[in-house]
Amino acid sequence: MIALPVRPAFAVATTELVIERAVTEFGAAMPGSGQFDVRLAEDLPQDGEFISDFWIDKKSGQFIANLITSKGDTKRIWGVAVLTVPIPVPTRRMLPDEIIGEMDIKIIKMPWQRVNAYAVLTADELIGKQVRRMLNQGRPVQLQSVIPPIVIKRGQKVTIQYYQGPLYLTAEGKAIADAYLGQEVRVVNLASRMTIVGIALGDGKVEAGY
Repeated sequence: MIALPVRPAFAVATTELVIERAVTEFGAAMPGSGQFDVRLAEDLPQDGEFISDFWIDKKSGQFIANLITSKGDTKRIWGVAVLTVPIPVPTRRMLPDEIIGEMDIKIIKMPWQRVNAYAVLTADELIGKQVRRMLNQGRPVQLQSVIPPIVIKRGQKVTIQYYQGPLYLTAEGKAIADAYLGQEVRVVNLASRMTIVGIALGDGKVEAGY
């Protein structure tokens, strides 16, 4: 019978120890969905008891640390701990006015430093939205590149609905601008030629007097 070496019960994988210290270093600046992808340099201890000293460059992820081994020795370790986040990206190039469906996006891990403040971070923020600016395959989507679906188009003839208590009136109008569901839109009453502001309801209807 061959005796196999046994890892001490208190030994922890070096990568896990690095992750613990990296999370502490980033603190509140770390996104909730963030995870660290740790790569150690070659021929370094794969486990230890704890890390006594830790330094990390938050932009590049490069780190240096002092690892205390299960034997009580101090070993210098180094490598890269890259903070990544799951990001929804298009599976294909998408053109303006297209509606984004579930099959049009996938989730990838991307270094946090490559994700700017205006990137869409969840799939729910994309599915069902209308493309405003062309989306490139595999690239993060910017908030300003998508909008709720347009339900009223500029120049479209609309029905203006007016509610005041039990009173209900309608009039024919013409939209002056595009509008998505629930957005304020300016329309011209074709009978009075007056311009009013209403709420786009969809199906060519605009509610006024709200």
